[in-house]
Amino acid sequence: MPSPELTLTDRSSPSNLAFALFCLPRERRHDALLFYRFCRTIDDIADEPCGDPVGKASLLQRWLEAESYPPELENLIGRYGIDRSLMHEIIRGCAMDLTPHRFKNFGELEGYCWKVACAVGLVSIRIFGCRDARSEKYAVQLGHALQLTNILRDVTVDAREGRIYLPMDVLNRNGVKESDILEGRSSPGLIAAMKDLSLKARQRFAAAIPPPHDHRALLPARIMRAIYEKILDRIEKNHFDLSSGTVRLKKWEKLATAAQVILMNRQKS
Repeated sequence: MPSPELTLTDRSSPSNLAFALFCLPRERRHDALLFYRFCRTIDDIADEPCGDPVGKASLLQRWLEAESYPPELENLIGRYGIDRSLMHEIIRGCAMDLTPHRFKNFGELEGYCWKVACAVGLVSIRIFGCRDARSEKYAVQLGHALQLTNILRDVTVDAREGRIYLPMDVLNRNGVKESDILEGRSSPGLIAAMKDLSLKARQRFAAAIPPPHDHRALLPARIMRAIYEKILDRIEKNHFDLSSGTVRLKKWEKLATAAQVILMNRQKS
């Protein structure tokens, strides 16, 4: 039996996710939202601003070592044959955010992205009903692209928490100091470093090619992709300006983007 502390949050899913999942059949949508409740639970433990770091680390460790999760989550894992090690990777990734972390190079950052985004995608494609093994490559490439876009979008927000996700070797190469980011100072060097990460995100988006047999099953992922590509478009159009605030799409923009992807899906069906 799971310990009493292992309970899932009641918080609703993030808005971008809600727009992507509404196209799923009811049962799969329910299951996808349940999985994302798990992800939100783990993320909230790491990001709780007032929590004791030692206590948060202990709770994440209990999730990591638990022989079983809450019954509804165990049922989900069993029905879809989800690899439990992927759940563990998500926990380990969020645990990396308990204290401000620095990534020496892009390879280290990729390891973090794999845990917090690619592992999520690999679980998600099981729930979506994907059958083609090539969908796993799609999930990994798209996971990297989405997380790199998140990092670019949230440079200022993360800096307030003492977090810097841009690789240190790229920052050093462009003459950017940690204090520049933590204190919200933009510079040509920082813009160059962000452009470097943006290029890598674009490469990952380009490499995320949905296999034809799973094209319909991957519809939620393709909606997420379209939304995040628009966010990246806007970040680049703003010339990586940190003073303009976090880039968001308005509700009508997300609806229009989702509708466009759905229409294209129907035309191919």
